Amino acid sequence: MTKSLTPTPSELPRAALIAGYAGLLPQIIAVMLVFSDSEYRWTGLAAAYGYAAFIFSFLGGIWWGFGVMARKEGAAAALIFILAVAPSLIAFASYLPWIWGWDWPGPSLAWIGMFLMASPLVDRWLMTRCHLPVGWMRMRWHLSLGLGGLTFLLAALA
Repeated sequence: MTKSLTPTPSELPRAALIAGYAGLLPQIIAVMLVFSDSEYRWTGLAAAYGYAAFIFSFLGGIWWGFGVMARKEGAAAALIFILAVAPSLIAFASYLPWIWGWDWPGPSLAWIGMFLMASPLVDRWLMTRCHLPVGWMRMRWHLSLGLGGLTFLLAALA
């Protein structure tokens, strides 16, 4: 018997896993730029911050989508959408030190790194309210600890 090319609705497609893990490459390249101690060190730090902040905001979009798909009303739904907007607001707040000329990017990288590493806890909470695909949590922990850890490492090197 041959395996179907289309996954069941409850499992993650292989392409999602490949694309997800490939999403660690920009941060790995940034780490290499910082360790190279070349003229691109600052570019690596700034790009790493931007990428981590973008991905954190992207997670909020995913949570928003889960909230919409949950089709729930009331306080439980409101909390999903509040949590979904939080990453973009946090990412924006972590950008303000650069605008105001404060110490940057080290502290901002550290904050975004910590929030990325903790973000699967939101997904765990969402599991009690929404249907999440099989394998979602494992992938989320891997990617969040990977990207968050690399971002936190860059904060220490900034």
